[in-house]
Amino acid sequence: MINIRPSAAIRKNYNEISELCKRTGEPVYLTKNGVGDLVVMDVEAFARLESMLKLKEKLLQSEIDIQRERTYSVEETAVAMRKAISEVTNVTTE
Repeated sequence: MINIRPSAAIRKNYNEISELCKRTGEPVYLTKNGVGDLVVMDVEAFARLESMLKLKEKLLQSEIDIQRERTYSVEETAVAMRKAISEVTNVTTE
């Protein structure tokens, strides 16, 4: 269910809107003069959305890499991972 409220509601009913966002995990759409203006959402829901978008970007890039035949064998991946681990574990501090 889409939650739509007039923008004045954020001033008058902040706690109610905050609780609604947290309880449902869904955003609340605020309107100004009957037209969409802002979207308010819980910080945890926003963080999940950001994580999902980043994952989708990585998956899309992987699909592009596969289409362009930019892939690596298991052996090449293992060598690269060992090299990266070695670089991190062999760092010396002065």
